[in-house]
Amino acid sequence: MNPLLKLIAFCSAIFLTTRVNATEDLNVLPPATGKIAEVGHVYHALQQQSYDASAKRQAEYEALKTPEQCEAYQKRMKEFFRTQIGGFPERTPLNPRIIGRLKGKGFRVENVIYESWPGHHVTANLYLPTSKPPYPGVLIPCGHSHDGKADDRYQRVCMLLAQNGMAAICYDPIGQGERYQVLSKQPNEFFRGTKRYRPPHPQVQFYCTAEHTLMSVSSIPLGSNAARYRIWDGMRSIDYLVSRPDIDPKQIGCAGNSGGGTLTSYLMALDDRVKCAAPGCYSTMYRSLIDFNGPQDGEQIIFGQLAYGLDIPNYTLMRAPKPTLICAATHDSTFKIEGTWELFREAKRFYTRMGYAERVDLIEADAPHGFGLKLREGTARWMSRWLLNKENAIFEGELPVFTYQELQCSQSGQILLDAGERSLFEINQGLNQELAEERIKQWANMDLNTARKKVRDITNITKLDDLHRPEFKEVGTIKRKGYHIKKMILTPEHGVPLPALLFHPDDVSGEIVLYLNGAGKQVDAALGGKIEQRMKQGDVVMALDVRCIGETSRKNNRRINWAHGLLGPNYHEFALAFLLGDSMVKLRAEDILVSARFLSEYQSKAKPRKIELTAIGETAIPALHAAALEPDQFSQVNLSYMIPSWGEVVKTPETHNQLINTVHGALKVYDLPDLIKLAGASKVKVSHPASVTENLAAKDQ
Repeated sequence: MNPLLKLIAFCSAIFLTTRVNATEDLNVLPPATGKIAEVGHVYHALQQQSYDASAKRQAEYEALKTPEQCEAYQKRMKEFFRTQIGGFPERTPLNPRIIGRLKGKGFRVENVIYESWPGHHVTANLYLPTSKPPYPGVLIPCGHSHDGKADDRYQRVCMLLAQNGMAAICYDPIGQGERYQVLSKQPNEFFRGTKRYRPPHPQVQFYCTAEHTLMSVSSIPLGSNAARYRIWDGMRSIDYLVSRPDIDPKQIGCAGNSGGGTLTSYLMALDDRVKCAAPGCYSTMYRSLIDFNGPQDGEQIIFGQLAYGLDIPNYTLMRAPKPTLICAATHDSTFKIEGTWELFREAKRFYTRMGYAERVDLIEADAPHGFGLKLREGTARWMSRWLLNKENAIFEGELPVFTYQELQCSQSGQILLDAGERSLFEINQGLNQELAEERIKQWANMDLNTARKKVRDITNITKLDDLHRPEFKEVGTIKRKGYHIKKMILTPEHGVPLPALLFHPDDVSGEIVLYLNGAGKQVDAALGGKIEQRMKQGDVVMALDVRCIGETSRKNNRRINWAHGLLGPNYHEFALAFLLGDSMVKLRAEDILVSARFLSEYQSKAKPRKIELTAIGETAIPALHAAALEPDQFSQVNLSYMIPSWGEVVKTPETHNQLINTVHGALKVYDLPDLIKLAGASKVKVSHPASVTENLAAKDQ
């Protein structure tokens, strides 16, 4: 052919292909409306489940009438809480050191360091009165301040307490102040991706909320989360207080705001030494959070707590009848004041049932979220009443604050850079190594059916026989040369519509394939794409979006901008499922099983055929679980761009989009390679192993 004619023919083909692609709409679901348009199908469905859990909890609460019933309820909730965060380790020597001393007006400060775990240090400032000891001791857990204990609000409440006869210790949480755990090699002028906030040290790169959640990514496969380490730091800080001869060990208080309010709530519920507490700008009903801002960062979500009935009010109920002051702000945009008053009423009734109505109270400052003046003064008065037996009208005068450097405890400004320091991720890696040895012993002596049952028990993935068949409907057809595409919607029992494209060749002679791409069903569906290659082989292929993939994924969730993109677009969906006791792996694996069975039976006049399962990127781990638990459903399993092991997730500080593929406590029983054995090693093909630092949600082969 004439070269010019060849060029014209080639350009015409490109033009026609582009035109066809431009006119084809591979979306299946109709535009969402109402609340679903705002939060998406998956979150909306999980919201409904959370409402059911809340109603069940409320009925249980209303049934508590006597002090004895209340005490039994408290005990059960405390045991559940401890279990869900992974319990606590044995206490080891604190090895405390006083690094420096400062003087203020009516108080003095000691900069101190002590070990919460061997080789893992807490940096803290202890504010002491100038009067004669012993003093009550008040723990001040920080909120989400980048500077940690050096934030002026936490300094001022500590100074106010010390000026009024009470010692106060404020420490850096992990991921804040001097204790960031995910440092960069290169210096940073601003936090990554921003030009607004400067980090407290050049090697700090992520917001503290992102760091806390990365710590949970590492901890969840071990059956824990960041809350365990945050709480343990607080308990060890109390250990340090009561170890000092100038502190009265029977007069311990705890007061914090925002994230510090969360930690105060946790500590006052679990540590009986906390006589008096004042959580601030946190206490609300979980439903309020779920409906307005979504679940917060990693340490603020406890696995299965909503399903069990452990709502935020329970932290106050668990400590009744010890004195508790709920501090709140009228214009708090995160922890809504309406939910706070609902919580307070519940707590007041509970304390009344136990015979001590006067020991729980609430103050509401006409202010936005934060540890403002009125809340600091209210906290100091409450502590004075219950720890000093003094009714003082305490007011805060002018209190000049210290610089970050003056309060510094580490040599470098970041304790992780000091010689011999262990990070949280190194601690977790050590724990996983211990579990790995146990797993090897267990699997050496287990038959496959026993192993499969253990995996099912910890994942809670429902047996296929117990999963209802989905409703389905066809909503359109696309004609292509040699095959056609049916647009289909499968709606399982959970109510979230799963969009699918069923590719059907004119001459069927090959396999039946369920095709799952973590970037969405449309990625390989274009003309000339990988699915079209399967059409030439005569295969029937159904490309499907499971929950939080493709059309069912959240779009532009600005309420998780704090995550720096490290957690993927569906953090709130993961978190709400987690609160309800489910992993996204479980939810997606069940979607895969239901869809595979549907495909095997679809228009089948003979016995249903086994399915070839292909999963890419984010869908690979749920697909492996589905194949491991129901191996007879699948003839072949092709997995690509999957991480090789959760052990890599545990030990790696900066992971990308791995949270959504974690299973709580899985490493106590199995790791991903074990599932390949259950699925059948001969029929599982793994290609292009992925790094835990890759963004698998965006993976496109």
